[in-house]
Amino acid sequence: QVQLVESGGGLVQAGGSLRLSCAASGRTFSSYTMGWFRQAPGKERDFVATINRNGDNTYYATSVKGRFTISRDNAKNTLYLQMNSLEPEDTAVYYCAARIGVFSTLSYEYGYWGQGTQVTVSS
Repeated sequence: QVQLVESGGGLVQAGGSLRLSCAASGRTFSSYTMGWFRQAPGKERDFVATINRNGDNTYYATSVKGRFTISRDNAKNTLYLQMNSLEPEDTAVYYCAARIGVFSTLSYEYGYWGQGTQVTVSS
């Protein structure tokens, strides 16, 4: 198993930037495909980005492509999400997740989740 803890959320003005981190412990971090998801109040949990085990392949939701960058440091057991040009519509709780297997944009295919970190973007 792997345990995941997100950090780095906060309040930012539109157009600003934040970097989220997800610290992993337990089973070898590099064994997992990782993803970021987000959930706004009253909405379903949506896919944001995913990265393969060695970090050389990524995939993004259309709504964040070109603004967000997912990366990982397997030596530090940490996943990142650099978020630039933030918009009020990006306001949500952001979750990191891990799965054994290839890329997936489906939340139910991820078996391990962090507790989430709140990102609020003011207009």
